[in-house]
Amino acid sequence: MEPTVLDSIPFHADREALAKRLRLSPDSDAWPEVLAMVEHAEAIGRPKALYGVGYIEERGDDYIVVDGERFTSRVLRVNVGDAHRVFPFLATCGQELETWGEGLDDVLQSYWSEAIREAALRAASAALVEHLNATFAPGKTSAMNPGSLADWPLQQQRPLFRVLGDTEALVGVRLLPSNLMVPSKTVSGMRFATEETFESCMLCPRPDCPGRRSPYDAQLHRERYR
Repeated sequence: MEPTVLDSIPFHADREALAKRLRLSPDSDAWPEVLAMVEHAEAIGRPKALYGVGYIEERGDDYIVVDGERFTSRVLRVNVGDAHRVFPFLATCGQELETWGEGLDDVLQSYWSEAIREAALRAASAALVEHLNATFAPGKTSAMNPGSLADWPLQQQRPLFRVLGDTEALVGVRLLPSNLMVPSKTVSGMRFATEETFESCMLCPRPDCPGRRSPYDAQLHRERYR
């Protein structure tokens, strides 16, 4: 599978959303300092994304094989349905912002930088989806990420990264022995065409999750994935 790199992604942080995320009022004493950090991050930031077009070579009750790699997950298998094409991907805030954030000694500035790097990651993720839609016209799509559910554990990062190739050389993303990624504000996964709206949050009962995108559906697993 030949990977495609997106490395000219514009980054302009949504000030209003950032203020809400940090629970700061724009007229607070701290806000000018946050704005200065945002402007600096926008100047040096290089969010990036990487994806490939993979074809399902084999499928079973709880797995699919893409580009010779087996991905074991009942939820993933059901979600891809009869599709023959998937898009393994990753999106990242970029090493430039990771280095900047790591160099901050002030605890509060480090906290603010995390939110700014998350905004850069969202920009990369949105650009990737926009590019896939414009290039392949896949229709409605959803995505799954290794580690987001017990059904598709973090160890499944290994075959995903093997499919994507030399991610460190291509976009500066490195997979650690723990299966976590550097830069830390990076997301990886599999995007696929589907008629059903799916978010991993729908199957996750964790309460008060700050990253929740959809409410937990206690019946969904029993009705669709058993």
